[in-house]
Amino acid sequence: MSDAHPPVFRRAVVALNGGPSDARIVRLVAQQAHDAKAEVIAVHVVEIDWTLPLDADIAGRSEEVQRVLDTAESIVEDYKMKLEPVLLQARDVAAAIVDETIERDADLLVVGLPYRKRFGGEFAIGRTIPYILQNAPCVVWVVRDPIEESS
Repeated sequence: MSDAHPPVFRRAVVALNGGPSDARIVRLVAQQAHDAKAEVIAVHVVEIDWTLPLDADIAGRSEEVQRVLDTAESIVEDYKMKLEPVLLQARDVAAAIVDETIERDADLLVVGLPYRKRFGGEFAIGRTIPYILQNAPCVVWVVRDPIEESS
């Protein structure tokens, strides 16, 4: 494999967070997967508060949660491909994404990173991405949103 070509993967997990970066990362993976004839699995994790039982049907009752996966499916259809939607409920989003990646034997995990600043103006990466980078067993693409122009 030469360095001039993008890496080829056979199974990609795309971690969706319901934000604006979802469409960007789904398109990116769909373009690459189409050429490689690879599988694409979209995973959306709903975090369940510790005060609720883990099997509480939070995700299934939410139209917003279903919209996240429906949007990803419609983007992939533009590439004449299918996407496997996976909806999970978990206490920890990052651990659930890594576990699903391992379970699916994926060789690529793609996550979006919103461009956020904390108070004081420091760029904030959060805790999900560092956990994924430390624990995912495969290649990880982190796609950061562009910096929004201040008006």
